[in-house]
Amino acid sequence: MAARAYWQGQIRLALVSIPVEIYSATKSGSRISFNQIHEPSGKRISYEKVVPGIGPVDRDEIIRGFEVSKGNYVLLEDEEIEAVKIESKRTLELVQFVDACEIDPLYFEKPYYVAPQDELAEEAFIVLREALRKAKKVALGQLSVRGREKLVAIKPCGKGLLLETLRYADEVRVGQSFFDDIDEAKPKKELLDLANTLIEQKSAPFDASEFADRYADALKKLIDKKAKSKSKKAVIEDVDDPDVSSGANVIDLMAALKKSVESDKAKKPAKRRKSA
Repeated sequence: MAARAYWQGQIRLALVSIPVEIYSATKSGSRISFNQIHEPSGKRISYEKVVPGIGPVDRDEIIRGFEVSKGNYVLLEDEEIEAVKIESKRTLELVQFVDACEIDPLYFEKPYYVAPQDELAEEAFIVLREALRKAKKVALGQLSVRGREKLVAIKPCGKGLLLETLRYADEVRVGQSFFDDIDEAKPKKELLDLANTLIEQKSAPFDASEFADRYADALKKLIDKKAKSKSKKAVIEDVDDPDVSSGANVIDLMAALKKSVESDKAKKPAKRRKSA
């Protein structure tokens, strides 16, 4: 089944308009989610809309409200909320270009693939992609979709473009307040050199396929095992914990780093020789 476009429209750069389609770059199907089940009957639990002191209420009696103080709400009709929604536009205007390193990773939210809508759009699409690549810049704009306006960044991605939604400034916490109590003293050179050696030994190109969600894998295995056994009994397996030394809390950092470096050296496989 072909992927469904999240958005279709035009990217506009000055007087140039490029018809494009935007697709989600992530998927949530691999996540495991649970339902709450009534154990005696095996049926799924449903939820009622209930008001304390009144009981269940009809859906047409429910209205949305924003809490302005404890227990006090500003009530809003659906029509009022609809009236302030941003009109969904089919044009994404590129209004600014910045260096990629200027955008703090904290602002990045969700990635999407951008592809030309048809062959006629390819030439302009490729020009934009290569211009961004040559300038080493990221394009910024605001995408209007489903009544909301999202700040987005666009950059080259292989033969296509990658669009990433960004958080607005008021959605990001200033991190420095969390770091106030950290000592500003510089580490000893010997410790820093050992840490750098360990980093160099463990450095390699990033490959996401080398990492797996072990918790999700274990859950799938457990679910499959219980489904086949059709048993209601709990299946609990011992998990081998890594050795935890019961020594003092004060660790000899120098000794630990040296041991880590030597251990990593021993684990490294010999480099394969290229065949003649």
